[in-house]
Amino acid sequence: MGLQKGKENCIIDVEGVKVGHVTLYERIDDENNICTGVTAILPHSGNLYRKKVYAGSAVINGFGKTAGLVQLEELGLLESPIMLTNTFSVGAVMQGTLQYMLEQTEEIGDTTSTINLVVGECNDGYLNSIRLQAVKPEHAVDAIRAATTSPVEEGAIGAGKGMVCFGHKGGIGTASRIVEVDNQHYTVGSLVLSNFGKREHALFANLDSKKLDTPDGSIMMIIATDAPLYDRQLRRLAKRCAIGIGRTGSNIDNGSGDIAIAFSTANTYDHHENKPFESIEFIRDDHPLMNQLFQAVIEATEEAVIRSLAFAETTKGRKGRIVEKAPI
Repeated sequence: MGLQKGKENCIIDVEGVKVGHVTLYERIDDENNICTGVTAILPHSGNLYRKKVYAGSAVINGFGKTAGLVQLEELGLLESPIMLTNTFSVGAVMQGTLQYMLEQTEEIGDTTSTINLVVGECNDGYLNSIRLQAVKPEHAVDAIRAATTSPVEEGAIGAGKGMVCFGHKGGIGTASRIVEVDNQHYTVGSLVLSNFGKREHALFANLDSKKLDTPDGSIMMIIATDAPLYDRQLRRLAKRCAIGIGRTGSNIDNGSGDIAIAFSTANTYDHHENKPFESIEFIRDDHPLMNQLFQAVIEATEEAVIRSLAFAETTKGRKGRIVEKAPI
């Protein structure tokens, strides 16, 4: 039996989490179309550099250009928004996010260390004229500033505007689950940027066999929870995303970048604290809650992929290409 869904069935069911989008869609000429965007996920409303959160990641298949995972894995801390965009816009989004964080935090690179920015990507070049590099640094800033705790817009929105999933229009999808053991309640939220899969592999619907000449594709999966976990445990949650996308029909193809990032809002890590020891409370690995958290990640990720299709609309892109809404 499946777990209970959160109130909004959305990543923002994890209290404090905010999501913002900037969508770019413009016909340039008969050949070129801007069909892309930026999505920002913020773990809380405070200063993310000064109040970091524990995080972990899992590179399920590494055909991707994600930035910032090396330090995130080394230190187990997230100190910036998680930004999503297209493959050729990672640099521009990093620049804009840096700009925003420097404006918010005067000590970065001056009286204290530099900052680790996290940017994930998928290739939207089937619909988007990706070589035009339409995403600019200011679009990243706008996405961060647009972030709210309201239910997330899904489908062909933000970074998902030009994405294709199982041969149909994909993009942003989100879902959440509640876990409960011994009167302890925690929420797990998943947000995906879906851009993978072939129609004939879909397990959630009978799609026709029409084929699009698209690359193997990718998916970024962001997991948020208010359960008290630290980085090693969050890496374990991130790994379970593979089962969630597997349930939809993903084969995790050779050319697919399948990357998951998980963070917990339960504890923050004060950048300017000078004490020699840090103490946090966390769930024991062998407690029944841990298995429920794994289940929650799997269920929420699976549903988030399906919702990315269900809420997307038929979209026309470059070279007159049309990607249809999935019949689900």
